[in-house]
Amino acid sequence: MRAHDCPVVETPDLLLAALERATDAVVIVDGDLHVSHVNAAASLIWGLDRAELLGCHVSRLGLGDLQQHLVAATAPVQVNGGDAIPESRSEIAIHREDGSRILAALSVSRAEVGGPSRYIAFVRDITSEVDQRERLALLTSVADETNRAAVVTDQNLRIVYTNAAFAGMFGYSFKEAKGQPANELLVGRHTDRKTLARLRRGIGKESGGEEEILAYDKNGNEIWISINAKAFRNRRGRLKYMFALLSDITETKQLRSLQQLIMGALADEIPIAEIADRLCRRVEQIAPDVVSSLLHIDAGGLVHPLGGPSLPEDYSRALDGVAIGPDIGSCGSAAFYGEPVLAIDIDTDPRWQPFKTRPLEVGLRACWSTPIKAKDGRVIGTFAFYFRESRPPSRWHQRIVDACVHLGAIAIEREEARAQIARLAYYDMLTGLPNRARLRHLISEAIQACPEGNHVALAFLDVDNFKDVNDTFGHSVGDELLVQLAQRLRAQIQPGDMLGRLGGDEFVIVLPNRNAAEASLVASRITDALATPLQIETKLVPMSASMGISLYPDNATDIDMLIQQADAAMYKAKEAGRSTYRFFNADMNRLAEQRLAYSAALRAAIANDALQLHYQPQIRTIDGAIHGVEALARWHDPKLGEVSPSKFIPLAEECGLIEQIGLWSIREACRQMAAWRAAGLDIPCVSVNLSPINFQNVNLAAAVSEILADHDLPPEVLMLEITEGVIMNERSVAIETMNSIRKLGVGLSLDDFGTGYSSLSRLAHLPIRELKIDRSFMRDVESNPSARAIVTTVVRVGQSLQLTVVAEGVETEGQRKLLADLGCDVIQGFLYAPALSPPAFGRWLLDYSAGRASDMLRRIGRSLSEPPGESLPRVATNARLG
Repeated sequence: MRAHDCPVVETPDLLLAALERATDAVVIVDGDLHVSHVNAAASLIWGLDRAELLGCHVSRLGLGDLQQHLVAATAPVQVNGGDAIPESRSEIAIHREDGSRILAALSVSRAEVGGPSRYIAFVRDITSEVDQRERLALLTSVADETNRAAVVTDQNLRIVYTNAAFAGMFGYSFKEAKGQPANELLVGRHTDRKTLARLRRGIGKESGGEEEILAYDKNGNEIWISINAKAFRNRRGRLKYMFALLSDITETKQLRSLQQLIMGALADEIPIAEIADRLCRRVEQIAPDVVSSLLHIDAGGLVHPLGGPSLPEDYSRALDGVAIGPDIGSCGSAAFYGEPVLAIDIDTDPRWQPFKTRPLEVGLRACWSTPIKAKDGRVIGTFAFYFRESRPPSRWHQRIVDACVHLGAIAIEREEARAQIARLAYYDMLTGLPNRARLRHLISEAIQACPEGNHVALAFLDVDNFKDVNDTFGHSVGDELLVQLAQRLRAQIQPGDMLGRLGGDEFVIVLPNRNAAEASLVASRITDALATPLQIETKLVPMSASMGISLYPDNATDIDMLIQQADAAMYKAKEAGRSTYRFFNADMNRLAEQRLAYSAALRAAIANDALQLHYQPQIRTIDGAIHGVEALARWHDPKLGEVSPSKFIPLAEECGLIEQIGLWSIREACRQMAAWRAAGLDIPCVSVNLSPINFQNVNLAAAVSEILADHDLPPEVLMLEITEGVIMNERSVAIETMNSIRKLGVGLSLDDFGTGYSSLSRLAHLPIRELKIDRSFMRDVESNPSARAIVTTVVRVGQSLQLTVVAEGVETEGQRKLLADLGCDVIQGFLYAPALSPPAFGRWLLDYSAGRASDMLRRIGRSLSEPPGESLPRVATNARLG
């Protein structure tokens, strides 16, 4: 058909019909911006009938910016002989009258068709397109933000998409990676081809494939990655794309598995050589191109190989004991300088010349060594990589070494700590002497080495009054005493003898090949050596020890029995007055068993409230009146009978029960005072003995206050007796406790004054109210001028300090009279009465009071019968009344 054969159609009608059927909205606007024509698509976009659209202003259509678009369209171009202008395009939002909103693409043109200009707006609904576009942009942004590399390939594994993480992980931009075969771009020399083949087979499965493999980045650095890959198929089931997520597991998995391997071995107490071997083997698995080694550097700077399974054994042995230095290969130099050392060519590196032969023979060409440092900065080892080619380490190598240096430090420090613990386990930290565990080995060795017919003497030493030293001067002085005592003991034994500390203040000396006579000489030398007091700063501290000696094989043939027997003999030396020694005999076993029995019985007596207090009266010398009573503990056991205080009080101190007895004594004495008061007996004061340990209790004053309140007693009825050990104690706790007690109104009495080392200048500043003269001065006070001088001095000291002076142990009228003449305020002793039970004391008090009353009546009667002017001579109270 020829062109002139086609029917002619009116052009305007044809164009209008075409516009009507267009899918895009077409709006023709006149010069006044009123709509002159719309098509059907426009009605759909704005949701308005054509009649509503025609003639309306463009602003009703939400085309508020149309004027700007129209202004931009100013260059007319002829249409059908006239001008047309270039289109102006943009995206706009249209708000419909029903409240909905759509996004539209707007294209505006101006046309002049035989008259005024017309503006044609083409509007297309792009809401779904924009939504999809934004979703794609969001997905792309998310993909680029993830730390996992994403890659999409075609069916031939050629890359069609990569995200930003891919570029960051491997160094290839999308442009560089696009079209490249993924199985060639990311693999390298040590990539496992079998793993790659297994991955391709897995991709074909519905679940996809997942593998871990060594890959290479753009610079040739190794990266361990985890690949999770899946296939995308078309509707026919044919492979179209492959998608893979790649994770860098270099640190997160490979190094973590390395850490878990070594930390697990450490937790299982695996020997360090095996740990080092496991470490090196695992490193060589994740870095197949290296040979690794771990060395220990000891305190003397000597090299000791720990691990290097791929190095020749003879080479490792040759390194053992080599001293580190600036030219000792890579490892020796790294340890010397404390910095990594790289020998990129072992053959030519001057530091390697004495050591290069064997490594070169096995194909090792380069060595990079890094020092391992302890927490305190000491170099304690090195970790090294050997390479089979002259090359520096890669980034992956650096990360491995960083982890291995840390793990090596943990392993070596733990090994050093174990060695230190072993030393601590067998040696005493304070004195440096063998401890109990080590002593057993030494005693066993001495027994095994003892020839038949010879002896091994074992001496058990216990420091005398060590507890008093601690309580008086403090534990630092006590520790110094033990150190000095150990030094003096060392000086008295021979090189073959063995000295150790069992613990606390107990020492053991093992004397091989010594009989009883020879052991006795050693014990005598030790006693003499300890006789000189110890000077610590300005303090003079007495030092002595009691010793018990047992003999192998005469007394026992096993270690425990020898120690037990020497211990029993030591207690016999204590009973003999201390600062001496005793040999074990058979009777001592019985005494040791008896001591255990008494200890158990005493604990039971305290728990069951089976102790009692007896009361000894204290009499004023000026008028014979009752000054008070001293409460003294007594113990009657159903099986053991009456147990003397001289026996159970020291036992309580040794067993740690003395503080409990002191507090119990205060409670019981206050209870009895309240009972006497309720019965009408007037006892002015009760004295209770306390241990120095009680005054280390910061709550003592509060406890005393509570006890007094419980029994409704005023504080002045209670006197607490303290020893010179408390007075000599310079620690603030004891002094503060004494001051707190005095603030309550409770009295403090210094017991046994004159038997210790207390300072008179210190005495003047202490919150005491009473001095007690020890009973030991009373025995010879009538016949011995020295004893009388001491008693006189004590009385004068008390008078000068305005303290009440009490004399203990008064048994004769002569003693009473002498003390009264000296001005001693109070006396107590058998002259008046022993310590009595509460009922017996009540009867004694009635008899004594009656006797005083009868004596007073006789004196009054005599005075009335005498002639006036004669003076009545002073008559002393009959000491035997009652």
